[in-house]
Amino acid sequence: MAHHQLDARRLLCPMPVIRTQNFVVDLPPGDTVEVFCTDHGALNDIPAWCRINGHEVIASRTGASGEVVVTVRVGAKSD
Repeated sequence: MAHHQLDARRLLCPMPVIRTQNFVVDLPPGDTVEVFCTDHGALNDIPAWCRINGHEVIASRTGASGEVVVTVRVGAKSD
């Protein structure tokens, strides 16, 4: 299992979610992705996308600079 980082800063909704979706498509289950965003909507949008697609949010926070960081564990692929 590997840990990855995705820069989705300066992107507005729905682009942080779309970038996350495109990033995880080829990752194996169990890998984690730390998504860095400046759009605070990602705190709701990425967890909603995870619930629908079988992934898991394992952490989310807003940093001192106001930047949002959401960490996602990739779930099993569905056919």
